[in-house]
Amino acid sequence: MCPEFLSRMAARILLGLLCSLAVLPAPAAERTVMVFGDSLSAAYGIGVNEGWVSLLSDRIRRNQLPWKVVNASVSGETTAGGLRRLPEDLKRHSPALVVIALGANDGLRGQPLATTRSNLESMIRLARAAKAEPVLIGMMLPPNYGIEYAREFRELYPGIAKSARVALAPFLLDGVAERREWFLPDQLHPAAVAQPRILDNVWPTLEPLLRQRPRGS
Repeated sequence: MCPEFLSRMAARILLGLLCSLAVLPAPAAERTVMVFGDSLSAAYGIGVNEGWVSLLSDRIRRNQLPWKVVNASVSGETTAGGLRRLPEDLKRHSPALVVIALGANDGLRGQPLATTRSNLESMIRLARAAKAEPVLIGMMLPPNYGIEYAREFRELYPGIAKSARVALAPFLLDGVAERREWFLPDQLHPAAVAQPRILDNVWPTLEPLLRQRPRGS
C-alpha cells in the first residue's frame, strides 16, 4: 500500500473515533451535598470514617452518583449557632443540597420551641436563596424532658416540613434511640455500630433528590 493511501485510511479512522466520542453523553457535573448538623452528624467519639455522613459518601460513590459530600457539622451546635454560620458555609461550599440536622441540642437545653422553629425556617430560606435544596432531619427527645415538651418537639419537624414544603427524614435515630448498647458510655452519642442504621434512616429521603437531574440539563 502506498503511503498516501495509508495516510487517508488513518485520517478516516481518527475521524470515526472523534465522531463516536462526540455522541457519547457528557459525564454529569459533580454537585455538593452539605450535611449541616451537630455531634450526631459530626462522628463524635468515633472515627470520622465511621460516621453516617462518611458512610453516605461511600454509598453515593458505590451508586456512581455525581455528588460529593461535605460535612459541615459541629459538635454542640444549636439552631441559633447554625443560623449564624450557615451563610458562610453556603458561600464556601456552594452546595446544591443542604441537609439540616439540627435542633437536638436546643431540646436538651429546653430552648423555646418557637425560637427553634424560627431558626430552622430561616436556615431553609437561606439555603433556597443560595439556590440549594434544603432537607430537614427530624429529631426527638425522651419523655423525661417533659412529656408535653417532648411531644411538641417531636411535632416541630413535620410541621416545618409541611409549611415550608421541604423533604423530611422523620427521625435521625429511628431504631437506634431504644438500643442503649448502640451508644457510647455517655448514652447520648451513637457508637459506630449504629451509624449504618442512621444512614438508612436518611437515605430514603435523600436518594430521590440525589438521583434528580439538575435543572436545565
